[in-house]
Amino acid sequence: MKFAICQELFEDWSWERQCQFIAETGYEGIEVAPFTLAPRITDVSLDRRRELRSVAEAHGLQIIGLHWLLAKTTGLHLTTADAAVRRATIDYLIALGDACADLGGHVLVFGSPAQRNLDATTTREEGMQRASEIFRACMPRFAERGVKLCVEPLTPRETNFLTTCAEAMELIERVNHSHCVLHQDVKAMLSEAGPIPALIHKYAGKTGHFHANDSNLLGPGMGDTDFAPILAALQASGYDGWVSVEVFDYKPGCERIARESFATLKRSRDLGK
Repeated sequence: MKFAICQELFEDWSWERQCQFIAETGYEGIEVAPFTLAPRITDVSLDRRRELRSVAEAHGLQIIGLHWLLAKTTGLHLTTADAAVRRATIDYLIALGDACADLGGHVLVFGSPAQRNLDATTTREEGMQRASEIFRACMPRFAERGVKLCVEPLTPRETNFLTTCAEAMELIERVNHSHCVLHQDVKAMLSEAGPIPALIHKYAGKTGHFHANDSNLLGPGMGDTDFAPILAALQASGYDGWVSVEVFDYKPGCERIARESFATLKRSRDLGK
């Protein structure tokens, strides 16, 4: 089990400084929010993508993938009735998949609550149909580039579409492709009924990526959640992917968040050995 961190909390830091600090803290991977690179991922040239990858690798880091895929974009949406917007969303997701592969990554985490919400005129079934059509259209290119789309359930406070692992799995089963998998997130799973280890075991073999955070929007060890049984469940379930720290409250400072989160994950992992 390897640990990564989502890098958007390092606001105003150069890429070089981010990579140096993240590696020195002990992480082996870095997960990128596209809006930190450019307003649109298509604005990031192939040469720049190669440079970003080279700098990360020089510090012993792997860029594992992208998340916040549609954040801070306009004209893109997963469940809209507007066919032109859905087509644009397909095209942009494919562009994100290409960028992910160019950077050396292999996961695309689809959260983006604002760009998937059901509006007042869209039923749940219509949302499922439109979302599955968009994702199916992306699968051939994702498979060609070796990238997996990880569908992320979010809390009902964030979205009205896909708020449980079961709902995300329903969409994944409609897409029916090996490159469309489940993403699990501690904060989101805390809003579901039952303990997190039980959810991990229930979806063993279906989870392609994992985010570590807490209900207080901070990192592991900065809230009330005990991560030892969570990481023990991941190891027992056979999960061999990345555990990536994702936080939403930056007030304690990026350096403290990164260090305390890593220390908690490492300690929790070692307890389960």
